[in-house]
Amino acid sequence: MPSATTMTLPDRLPLFPLSDAVLFPDVYLPLHIFEQCYRALTRHALDGNKLIGMTVLRDGWQGAPGATPPIYMTGCAGTIVHHEALEDGRFNIVLQGVARFEVAAEVDDGTSYRIARVRWLQEPEAAQDRVALTTVRRQIEALLLPALTRGEVQMPPRLSDHALVNAISQALDVPVLEKLALLEKPTVLTRGHALLPLLERRLIQHGGDGSVH
Repeated sequence: MPSATTMTLPDRLPLFPLSDAVLFPDVYLPLHIFEQCYRALTRHALDGNKLIGMTVLRDGWQGAPGATPPIYMTGCAGTIVHHEALEDGRFNIVLQGVARFEVAAEVDDGTSYRIARVRWLQEPEAAQDRVALTTVRRQIEALLLPALTRGEVQMPPRLSDHALVNAISQALDVPVLEKLALLEKPTVLTRGHALLPLLERRLIQHGGDGSVH
């Protein structure tokens, strides 16, 4: 599994801004690539380090002039772990989240897609946080137990504590800015603590049935 500790992270990333999705470290995200600029981005990534920087478009992006609508500065890089090139030039790809980053500045390299200089955001895990993170994991699993028992929610076996927190953060059906706020948390433990009330709220809204979506 690719990770920030097993691969060299570049100081520049091609950006793929979306209005409705947030990528988290360790989590998979399938994408259908159809716009010409993002076809070019995908070809570039496949020929190189396979990294794409996923970011979130700011409100009002629809009315932004040109090809650079405003984005939020925190994103997550994903590496292409699967791709399917279609005959008409489109792609189906799957990204796996690698590490969070902050956009320092966008640069003009003459490409049809956006490129940014980035600062990588580490997620330090202190030894004393590990027990607390396991406690958060158990609270999440307890909340989801009814749906897990009925088979309505599937969790891959042997997920680490941090991978589980990130996976639920990405899968939870909440507004995109609430997901982005989770991504912006400095550690997985603080993300897990912020995730719990969001998950509880969704369960209440769905009648306590354990639904994530």
